[in-house]
Amino acid sequence: EELTDEELGEHFQIVSRGIKLLRQVFNPGGFNIGINMGKVAGAGIDEHVHTHIVPRWQGDTNFMPVIADVRVVPEALAETYKKLKGKL
Repeated sequence: EELTDEELGEHFQIVSRGIKLLRQVFNPGGFNIGINMGKVAGAGIDEHVHTHIVPRWQGDTNFMPVIADVRVVPEALAETYKKLKGKL
């Protein structure tokens, strides 16, 4: 809520780039996007904001197992990282 319009615009440009990258590499059917702002919202630090971009496919369960280190997709996160890094 304390981001300037310019900062907010830049943040969502980065989110948009992330969505394009994930779409190119994994071809999901959609996305969940969540924003954590402030210490009590899960960011852990005052005056901090970060965004989760979670690709979704028809018939998947939900995205919580992904962030709890229990994979829904049959791929280790290190392998996912390699795929994404190769497209940057």
